[in-house]
Amino acid sequence: MTDKNGMLPWPADDLSSYGPVESQPVGRIQQFVGRVMHRNWCLIPHVTHHDDADITGFEQRRKAWNAANPDRKRSLLAALVKASVAALQQYPRFNSALSADGTTLTARKYFHIGIAVDVPSGLLVPSLRDCDTKSIDAINEEIARISEKARTKGLSMAEMSGGCFTLSSLGHIGGTGFTPIINAPEVAILGICRTRGQFVPDAQGQPLLRQLLPLSLSYDHRVINGADAARFVRAIADWLDAYDFSD
Repeated sequence: MTDKNGMLPWPADDLSSYGPVESQPVGRIQQFVGRVMHRNWCLIPHVTHHDDADITGFEQRRKAWNAANPDRKRSLLAALVKASVAALQQYPRFNSALSADGTTLTARKYFHIGIAVDVPSGLLVPSLRDCDTKSIDAINEEIARISEKARTKGLSMAEMSGGCFTLSSLGHIGGTGFTPIINAPEVAILGICRTRGQFVPDAQGQPLLRQLLPLSLSYDHRVINGADAARFVRAIADWLDAYDFSD
């Protein structure tokens, strides 16, 4: 027998018949996040575009800045927030929201960026408000503050609402790419993995060691096509390459 969507029922196997088991309830937050992710995955036609951003020069400048300004160290994630805002401004379709029935596309004129935070009870996504008007230092401080609050005290629904675009970073763990699930009604989400060193040929064909940042952009194919997704990721890479840390 299938449900109304034609899906088979969940297997009701007695796992204890095969060996020792231990059961524990799924936390309330994780249950809610699971339902949200299931809805988004089932209802949004996801496509994921993968690319590498060459951040060799960016990282050299960032490390030099941090060494000279130990009280104002700047993170790659904060820079990616600003780079994402710049890309959203250049490609405003990525800053839109699709209605539930798929008939209306609403263009946002504000830039609130969600940051996925791994917490013991699951996954929380606080929304950083008006990132177009904030400096990279202000965003850096806000990321640290809101991430700590998410892990210790938890976040209100207001603090997790209103996002335009989400960043999900696994760079502190590893990975070479993944397919992040879009946070409806947003139409795209950027996944970030760990920077890796890789030799690439220079103009004369000689090996040159570069620092490459893997970026994975999942997008709603009802709203965004592949060519624009590729341009969007390149816009983020170009912003990082051009950022000079002088502001």
